[in-house]
Amino acid sequence: MKIGLVDIDTSHPEAWTPIIRELGHDVVAVWDGGTVRPEDYVQDFAEKNGIRHISQNLDDMADLVDCAVIHSCNWDLHVSRAQVFLDRGKSVLLDKPMAGNMHDIHQIIRWADAGHRITGGSSMRYNYEAGEFLSKSVDERGEPLLAVAGCAVDDFNYGIHAYATLWSIFGPGAKTVRYLGENRQKQIEIIWNNGCRGILNIGKIDSWLPSYALVVTNKAVHSITLDTSRVYRALLENVLPYLAGETEAPPIPMTELIEPEMAAVAMMKSKNLGGIPVEISELSESDYAYDGTSFGVEYRRLSGY
Repeated sequence: MKIGLVDIDTSHPEAWTPIIRELGHDVVAVWDGGTVRPEDYVQDFAEKNGIRHISQNLDDMADLVDCAVIHSCNWDLHVSRAQVFLDRGKSVLLDKPMAGNMHDIHQIIRWADAGHRITGGSSMRYNYEAGEFLSKSVDERGEPLLAVAGCAVDDFNYGIHAYATLWSIFGPGAKTVRYLGENRQKQIEIIWNNGCRGILNIGKIDSWLPSYALVVTNKAVHSITLDTSRVYRALLENVLPYLAGETEAPPIPMTELIEPEMAAVAMMKSKNLGGIPVEISELSESDYAYDGTSFGVEYRRLSGY
């Protein structure tokens, strides 16, 4: 599969490229919209990473590739970037967070329902550690009842990893989200349809924290520290076969995959309503939106450009 990189805003494009090649595909084109990097950065990036084509626009890239990986740190650009490739029958991988508002979330779900090959989200959804925990027999590990997960940096762009960690343990079917308050970081409660309860601890703190989870089952307490050096491979191993057409079904259906982003929107709605529980199924396109454009401006400043 020939892959094109769209927007080289973050560390992900360079970190993912060798893994993509090790998994039997190639990165053949790159295009950058200038949200974070200066204009001449893309030339250096292409040379450093052995990428043959620097596309002048997305239509040109769509002629060259089978799949686009959209790395825009401004998640509000994801839908418009993806549209170019999906209209040409190409597959799309959306880096995390896939979307920051319900309008875009609904559009991504419609594309998936229509049969377009589109997937993405946080690599934590596929982390090896949760898989290893769940691969043990229920008799050995017990049935998960409660999980506490967290990380630092920010509420959404990085915080989505903590949401995804909970989903890697409990799976789909979250029902309500409730903002609990803030003690240096935000605390959030998520209740699943089967009664499982997740607690998130996210947001900026004095230093970086590793992604973590504490899982309480009916038999034991399990502590999980996620190895972030392996999560990119975990994601790409799962999604590339689907994007390449080697498998018909996505590893996780989009209606389930995008639940963490929906839960994040529900968290802000709950916060704005004074901490009442919010039903994920009742979210509307008029509900709170995370501002990807403002985040992109701040990300550029923090990156020193």
